[in-house]
Amino acid sequence: MARGRGDPGRAPSAPRRLARQHARDLVDSLGRLYRAPLSSLLTAAVIGITLVLPAALHVVFKNLDALSYRWEGTVQASLFLAEDLDERDGRRLAERIAAREGVAGTEFVSRAEALAEFRELSGLGPALDALEDNPLPAVIVVRPETDRPAADIDALVDTLAAEPGVARAQLDQAWLRRLYAILDVAERGVTLLAALLALAVLFIVGNTIRLDIENRRAEIEVMKLVGAPDDFIRRPFLYSGFWYGLAGGLLAWLLLGICLLALAGPVRELAGLYGSDAGLQGLGLRGSLWLIAAGVALGWLGSAATVARRLRAIEPE
Repeated sequence: MARGRGDPGRAPSAPRRLARQHARDLVDSLGRLYRAPLSSLLTAAVIGITLVLPAALHVVFKNLDALSYRWEGTVQASLFLAEDLDERDGRRLAERIAAREGVAGTEFVSRAEALAEFRELSGLGPALDALEDNPLPAVIVVRPETDRPAADIDALVDTLAAEPGVARAQLDQAWLRRLYAILDVAERGVTLLAALLALAVLFIVGNTIRLDIENRRAEIEVMKLVGAPDDFIRRPFLYSGFWYGLAGGLLAWLLLGICLLALAGPVRELAGLYGSDAGLQGLGLRGSLWLIAAGVALGWLGSAATVARRLRAIEPE
């Protein structure tokens, strides 16, 4: 009698058999790591420490980028007015500039107000009292729209510098641009460092898998002798690399979280001293998944490269 499609006695299909073999090798490779806990933990720890360094630097620059974005809102241009321009004309000029495209707002600071502010901040009251005239010019503080490109802001400042009554224009953004340039160089350095550390992870996993292959050399020779395909021999080692990478990625994520937790309090206190409520930003969900995925990928690639090379060198005698 023919067996029905749902008959449990029917032989499983080829994809199902392959899936069962993969599941068996996945669990078996984890069991081998579990039976050697010390060496497995040391390998995972080395991978985790290697991965946490570029991840930590990425978090540092992520926070610096967020902080510099906040600083962008404080970018302003200072227009120093000519001495022969009276206060009424200076205020009218400030109103005209405020109405220009690309300007978010202006503030007129008279010569008397500038002197009073300088007196308060500098503590040089007696020395200023000895002066016969006020040496400070009137200033128009211009706040450009921060969503505009830097080139547009530069062009706006150049245009304002040519306004009648303006003696000199200064854009208070040079320090921010220097910061961006430093961040760009540092980020490239982190990318290179991450690439070098990724190679280190490949070597670590590859060396561990190589030792595992040597320990199982006799078993591999027997499997080749009875005609086992290379895929069948290779799979357990590939899954071992997968587990090493996964454990290393999780450990790196855990170490990074501990570091951020330890620094969160002091950073919050330091930000409070400067009147800010900014706190440390972590990797987030996407960044955490990328970190773990990077560990898995490096573990798998390191294992695959070593297995492909070492298995070709092992032949039954």
